[in-house]
Amino acid sequence: MPKILVTGGTGYIGSHTVVELLEEGMEVVIIDNLSNSEREVLHGIAAITGTEPHFEEVDLRDRNATYGVFDLHPDIEAIIHFAAFKAVGESVEKPLDYYENNLLSLIHLLEAMNKFKVDNLVFSSSCTVYGEPDVLPVTESAALKKAGSPYGNTKKISEDILQDTMRSLKGKGVISLRYFNPIGAHPSAKIGELPLGTPNNLVPFITQTAAGIRESLSIFGDDYNTPDGSAIRDYINVVDLALAHVKAIRRLLDQKQLSAFEVFNLGTGKGLSVFEIIKAFEKTTGEKLNYKVVGRREGDIEKVYADTSYANSELGWRAEKGIEETLQSAWNWEMNIRSKNKRT
Repeated sequence: MPKILVTGGTGYIGSHTVVELLEEGMEVVIIDNLSNSEREVLHGIAAITGTEPHFEEVDLRDRNATYGVFDLHPDIEAIIHFAAFKAVGESVEKPLDYYENNLLSLIHLLEAMNKFKVDNLVFSSSCTVYGEPDVLPVTESAALKKAGSPYGNTKKISEDILQDTMRSLKGKGVISLRYFNPIGAHPSAKIGELPLGTPNNLVPFITQTAAGIRESLSIFGDDYNTPDGSAIRDYINVVDLALAHVKAIRRLLDQKQLSAFEVFNLGTGKGLSVFEIIKAFEKTTGEKLNYKVVGRREGDIEKVYADTSYANSELGWRAEKGIEETLQSAWNWEMNIRSKNKRT
């Protein structure tokens, strides 16, 4: 039973990935500083899987504390690195916070991998590294553009750091998974996206608006060069995304892809606009949304969606869940946490 370290494992994507790793029979150690998640997520994971993972409340910016986790768990075989600040708009307002947190955390983790002889890493990257792409859908060989935000730039720089480190440290295997737009929740409604404070992502803002927690949903621009004027993204179910991480870990452990840096796009291969997501949510749930159009948000791009053929063929993974099922899962999660009076 391999032991996998998951940084940011109580976060949105991290918690869903932890569930799938445990369901696969792997042992999991979570590192999280709980800056944008809650300890109670551990109970949701345990309720789904029957197993509560090891949990270490550690900030990866603290090198000694990071090393301490590896001292406690010397048999870690692979790492999935989620821990990072991730809001595009906030990164424009607080760039130094993003550079310090996202880059220093990765550097300390790589130092620990070298010191404690851990050979395998799956990195949580983003389609933001492509910027505003020249050609759609985006393949893994597309040019990496100047980032539209400090957040996007930290992902690009992180991939540079990983590739440079791979050249200097032989025998390591790294898979970078470039996500498009994860949405939805676990079908049990026991874990899902629960941002602390005002949501930065579209779907939790939609569900909170429908639940009456937010007065209205802001649509950032309706003057893009798209069929309905709103921005287009590739929205992928978070459970489908989590399963890709299990595939990546298996690829590293079973096929021994050492001294390799591989990249895979994770999306559905189809772009949907903000207005299309709103209409799909209203149709699926029967809830009417109050929304208003405001100005464009700095750092946002017009349209992007993935070419997933390489991940389909080489990683043996594909997105399975449709948009209606995904939006319904997000609404079920919202209703579940609302019934428990977790929000004010």
